[in-house]
Amino acid sequence: MIAPEDPPSFVVRTEAQKAAWDNGYRLERAVESGGWLRYGSTTARGEIWIAGVPPRGPWLLSIDHPGVAAELATLPPSPQPGPGFGTFAFDTLTALHAALDRVYKLDVSLPDAPLARFRAQTAGLPQTTEVERLVVQRIGQDIFRAALMDYWGARCPVTGITDPALLRASHIVPWAECDDAQRLDVHNGLLLSTLWDAAFDAGLVGFADDGTVLASPELSPAARTALGIESAPRLPNLRVAHQANLATHRARHGFST
Repeated sequence: MIAPEDPPSFVVRTEAQKAAWDNGYRLERAVESGGWLRYGSTTARGEIWIAGVPPRGPWLLSIDHPGVAAELATLPPSPQPGPGFGTFAFDTLTALHAALDRVYKLDVSLPDAPLARFRAQTAGLPQTTEVERLVVQRIGQDIFRAALMDYWGARCPVTGITDPALLRASHIVPWAECDDAQRLDVHNGLLLSTLWDAAFDAGLVGFADDGTVLASPELSPAARTALGIESAPRLPNLRVAHQANLATHRARHGFST
């Protein structure tokens, strides 16, 4: 059984604080039993705990957001239980920092954090005229894109493209058919490069529940080649909510799996 340093030494406190602060968790809470150092954030709703194991690690990270913990299920689990929903172990501080960067981005993008930001930014805005409604819609679309950039690591999961100008926030179930909660749910979106976004929106490509690319028979050979259909990877780590929305997209465009 790995036992965290309790109470945490000066070195553990210093390194834990730097890791937390560098990645958006700058509210220090009281030290909890077992040597866990607790941190919060003004911009992310979840809290985290960090602990160190003498003399050289590993470093332990525990997370109180169940959705984030589920998204990080592929990380190395900790043999030592922690105070959160999920606890993970890292051999180096570099790995701890990388995990915390991912935790923060998930914390600010998972439901219903984007919806809360949308409601805060649009509270009191008029929506009587078409122009006023378009202003509100643009705010929602900007928030949705930012959330997808965080969720997908600012990278198209199919092509690997990371140029922001070539990435599109693709709704799976169209904006017009959703309420605000679904419109701003990252599980109803994919961050796709421009050509893939156009093909997906037109129903020329779809995705199976396991992320496998599906191509419409209407897709031309030239388009198949340009998209790289034959070598396209699966979408990674799809959640149940993704799968439900993708099933709606497949049904709309006549895909069978």
